[in-house]
Amino acid sequence: MKIEYVHASKYGNGAQVAVEFEKQMAAKGVEVHVHHIRDVRAQDLPTADLYLFSSPGRMGRPIGSMRRFLRKVALPRGTTYAILTTEAAPQPDKKTGRVPTEEEIAKWQKVRPIMNQILQDKGLVEVAEDKVLVTGLKGPLEDGWQDKVAAFAERIPV
Repeated sequence: MKIEYVHASKYGNGAQVAVEFEKQMAAKGVEVHVHHIRDVRAQDLPTADLYLFSSPGRMGRPIGSMRRFLRKVALPRGTTYAILTTEAAPQPDKKTGRVPTEEEIAKWQKVRPIMNQILQDKGLVEVAEDKVLVTGLKGPLEDGWQDKVAAFAERIPV
C-alpha cells in the first residue's frame, strides 16, 4: 500500500505528526511519502492508494494555503482520503475556568468539516479523520500525541 501525506505545517507541529504517522505505518509495511504543500502540485499528486491531508487550524478554519490546495486537487472520483489536523487545544474560560464541551467547540472549530466538504464535493471518499491538539500558538503538541497518531494509524485500512 502507498500513502501520499500532504501537510501545511507552519510551525512544525504538523510535520512532527507526519513523521510519527510515517513511522507508525512503516512498522506495518506501508509506504508513506510526506510532502509539504509548497513542494507538490495539487494537480499532479503522485498515484497512491490513499491520500492523507493535514492542516493547522487558524481561527477555526484550515489555513488559506491548504484550502486553495484542496480546491485544486485533481483526483478521480471515488479516491480515498483521510484527514489528520493540528488544532488549538480548548482553553478554559478566563472568568469561570470552565473548559468548553465538544459541542461548543464544534460551533467554531471547523477545520475538518471544511476540508471534508471541499474533498467530498470532488467525489473523494473519506476513510478516517482525527485531530492532534496544539497547546500554544506555536506548540507544543498535547501530551500523548504520539499515542493519538498511533490510534489514527490503526484506523487506516491497510
